[in-house]
This record gives sequence, structure tokens and C-alpha cells, in this order.
Amino acid sequence: MMTRLTRIDGGCHCGNIRYILHWPSSVPVIPVRECGCRFCLKHGGAWTSHTGSTVEVTIKNRSGVSEYRFGTATADFQVCACCGVVPLVTCEIDDNLYAVVNTNSFEDFERLTFSRATANFDGEGIGDRLARRKQNWIPEVRICEGGN
Repeated sequence: MMTRLTRIDGGCHCGNIRYILHWPSSVPVIPVRECGCRFCLKHGGAWTSHTGSTVEVTIKNRSGVSEYRFGTATADFQVCACCGVVPLVTCEIDDNLYAVVNTNSFEDFERLTFSRATANFDGEGIGDRLARRKQNWIPEVRICEGGN
């Protein structure tokens, strides 16, 4: 049986980074992890993912995107260099690209239901961090550059 998916559009403020998140319809409440690290606090990072979801990312102008790495240098925060919004984070594990998306960058969030919790990953080892991401992050990520 094929899983039904709900389409959620999102992206940065200026539209340089856009995404379509395909979320399992069987999961009506979207869990949000509000990260307590200083970077996420300053940028409004409220992340979600589901292993049954997929995300299609379109980047209009790659030179207008800054990939920021800090801490363990295991994830790339996709920062729009024009408007400053961080709509998603990617991480490559075992030759597969995984992602989380920032629910604050959803376009039509009024129709959605969220469950919010704080998260703190300070002190987590790199191996444990990558294993957690592989188990919980979006496992199917497609990035297209030069879209309209």
C-alpha cells in the first residue's frame, strides 16, 4: 500500500532557496525540535523530519547560498546569503544526503498542527550524532539548481 503524502511548501524569505516537503499524511502532528544551540537560537531553528518524508529543494542562484558548518562540522546549514533565512540543514552519511527543514520557513503553516519540544545535542559524540540523523532525518533529498 502506498503512503499518502501531504505537500508542504517552504523556503527562505526572498525565494532563492525553495523546497517542497512531502510529509506522511498518517502523521498529522508535526514534531518540532527547537534546538538550544546559539546558532539555532539566533536564526529561529525549529527543525522537523520524518523518515517517511521526502524533500525537493530548488536553489535559484547557488552563489546566493552560504553553507555554514560549525561545531562537529558534520552538517551544512543552508543559509540564504541574500535574506539570511536558514530553511534547511543537510548531512551526508554513507553517500546519502539527509535533511531537516526549518518549520519557521513553512509557507502555509496555519493549516498544520505542531508539537514543539526543546532539544540539546551538546556533548553528543560524532558517531552517535550521525547515527541519530540517519535514523531520524529525511532520507530522500533532491537538490536542483537554477530553478525559477
